[in-house]
Amino acid sequence: MSQVVLYGTRFCPFCTQARRLLTAKEIDFQDIPLDSNPELRAEIMERSSRNTVPQIWIGEAHIGGYTDLRQLDMQGELDSLVNAEG
Repeated sequence: MSQVVLYGTRFCPFCTQARRLLTAKEIDFQDIPLDSNPELRAEIMERSSRNTVPQIWIGEAHIGGYTDLRQLDMQGELDSLVNAEG
């Protein structure tokens, strides 16, 4: 099973929706807050090439944000990514 990591902020509505989707699907994920860590936030923004939150990784694959996560789920691809060895 691949590790799912969500980098987000506490009050971001897209972060909240991503957490809800993962929780509803019973997908374990590591929730890393960026609210009070500007250095980590800058690192994640550089690593993802995006300046929004959340930023989500499944294994080594950068998924993107909530909209990308939801699209993967709607296409039936999220479960296979999460359940892949990695």
